[in-house]
Amino acid sequence: MKNKKVKDLRPMQLKDHHMPKNFDISLKAYGGGGTSKSLNPNPKKLKPQSMKGFEAQYKNIIDYIVRITYTIWEEKNIGYIYDTYSNDCRVWDEFGLQFGSEKIVSDTVHTNNAFPDIRLFADEVIWAGDEKASFHTSHRTIITGTNSGFSKFSKPTGKTVRLFCIANCVAKNNEIYYENVVYDTAGLIKQLGLDLHQVAKQIANEGSIGPFAPDFKSSKPKRKITKLKPISYEIPETVKDVRKFVHAVYDTIWNRRNFSAINDVFSNNIEFEGSTGRKFKGVKQLRKFIISIVASFPDLALSIEDLYWMGNTKDGFLISIRWGAVGTHKGNGIYGPPTNRECYLWGITQWEIKNNKIIKEWTGFNELAILMQLLGDKK
Repeated sequence: MKNKKVKDLRPMQLKDHHMPKNFDISLKAYGGGGTSKSLNPNPKKLKPQSMKGFEAQYKNIIDYIVRITYTIWEEKNIGYIYDTYSNDCRVWDEFGLQFGSEKIVSDTVHTNNAFPDIRLFADEVIWAGDEKASFHTSHRTIITGTNSGFSKFSKPTGKTVRLFCIANCVAKNNEIYYENVVYDTAGLIKQLGLDLHQVAKQIANEGSIGPFAPDFKSSKPKRKITKLKPISYEIPETVKDVRKFVHAVYDTIWNRRNFSAINDVFSNNIEFEGSTGRKFKGVKQLRKFIISIVASFPDLALSIEDLYWMGNTKDGFLISIRWGAVGTHKGNGIYGPPTNRECYLWGITQWEIKNNKIIKEWTGFNELAILMQLLGDKK
């Protein structure tokens, strides 16, 4: 008797030919970007794209992502998730692997209850792929709302919050079947006026019994740290081969600890926005942030897990990078005295490149989960 074949829901890795070479299909048609003005949910002029298997109302993949978000969050048709997420979808978030559209619906209802006036503003959508290979999208949103309802963290606080989120989705035949999403949960907790370290420790000690089951510790991907000397890569001065450029930058700066390279690849006035309210300008501040992470985890080893982009050398690039890292908390730093615990870090970074320099970076990462791994009582 043959073994029953298990459905593999992991998306295929995109090739270079899957990357759009221009910005003809982009968020600009919707007037998106920040919270300065409301998003037009149905603009008149859109460049059409082959969308076999998707609802006929959607003209291209940006149209699909923006409007399903608008329908679910702005119009409060939360049940539309059943039509746009597969029943067996996999969603990785800060707390581990969430399984199935029913869980997504439940979480969305919870968030709307905690923040009845919640708004999601599309700030950018980076896309690649096609109807055959699946569409990959990196959707950055700005979230605002007032905590006038009960949440997983506390009773209503009356606090107003503003944070950003990046959701990397993979969709085919009108359904998202795989997603990695990073919310600024640590920033949210701080804006609610709660003690971030206390909340992190409490959640970690609840384990799978708490509201964040399944336990992220048992579902995180496994990593191996090599003891070999990091390979030295030459960073191209001109960004033509995006894949080569991105890998060289990350390996040089993060794995080989060549922090001087930051001055070579980032503009002097680089604008950075990151988790837990980090927002600054300039290479000096960026270098300080990167060194602070590596100082806390001296044996940190980082790898790129997913990468896609849009654009060209002349007009610039928008790039989405999903990365993961492991390190042992052996250093003094932003996460307190060393605990000697191995920790898993992951995040999504978006770059905007102009004239062969990175001029803007948005990085969301699992900072609450980092604290959970470091502060939870050992079992």
